[in-house]
Amino acid sequence: MNVVHFSSHQFERQELDRANAGRFSVVHLDVRLDVTTAVLAAGAQAITIFGNDDASADVLRALHDLGVRHIALRSAGYNHVALDVARQLGIRLANVPAYSPYAVAEHTITLMLALNRKIVRANSRVRELNFSVDGLVGFDMRGKTVGVIGTGKIGSVLVRILNGFGCRVLAHDTYPSEELIRDGAVTYVDVDTLCSECDIISLLVPLMPETKHIINARTIGLMKPGVMLINTSRGGLVDTVAVIEALKSGHIGYLGLDVYEQEAGIFFHDHSDNVLQDDVLARLLTFPNVLITSHQAFLTNEALNNIATATFASLDAWRSGQRAEHEL
Repeated sequence: MNVVHFSSHQFERQELDRANAGRFSVVHLDVRLDVTTAVLAAGAQAITIFGNDDASADVLRALHDLGVRHIALRSAGYNHVALDVARQLGIRLANVPAYSPYAVAEHTITLMLALNRKIVRANSRVRELNFSVDGLVGFDMRGKTVGVIGTGKIGSVLVRILNGFGCRVLAHDTYPSEELIRDGAVTYVDVDTLCSECDIISLLVPLMPETKHIINARTIGLMKPGVMLINTSRGGLVDTVAVIEALKSGHIGYLGLDVYEQEAGIFFHDHSDNVLQDDVLARLLTFPNVLITSHQAFLTNEALNNIATATFASLDAWRSGQRAEHEL
């Protein structure tokens, strides 16, 4: 079976090659999969794709015409894949649902603490030999009410970490965790209650039609003045224009993003020699109380190892005529 890796980044190639161990004929491509690049899969029976690749209907049809019958997602989310079209075409899909919940949860906490204690600004001052601490006052995490929207594997880990800080944790999920409830780790509430009572809100829910722009002008209006909002899940959960208006008014006091709705083609690439064409992202970058990382919450050695191992386990299963463990 010939395999093409789309959006193959330097940081993951070593792990992918290790997991392959020469079993498959593999081509690494640093280009993003879309309708114009699908032709690069010619001759391959399987491809693997990253979170920002485009596997919409037209792309899947083009891949099918080229002979591609298997797609392994090197990610948990699959909102970028036209699942119904894939099934109609007989293209088999698998994802990596739990590569490392600890990686994402810990990065979520990192954004919270860095914003709270103004670490980026403090470091910049010290490097300029400015050792003043004026304007760097933060707050104790202990005793704060933190809202977690989405308590799957990642959200559950985050809840446990927040418990360790001594936070009161409210959560919202379509399928509440019986374990978290039994342990008294969290109280489940509706989204409106969570928004109105929390000092910090973290988004860890998948992007689906019902969760798109779950943070919008109405829900922001329910939030406490000065609220901290953290998104390490999917950019489409947030109406970014509404968030910018709330940052301008001061209603949102802190914003931490590891994802952005229009990140495809921007994140994971070096644009330092170019003029940023995305006016919304450019505006976000002007706020001193906004911290943005480039979709790196998952980026740990353990997560990369698990992603690569699970990806090739799916390919192995398909080559043997079996169903992949995490087939969609």
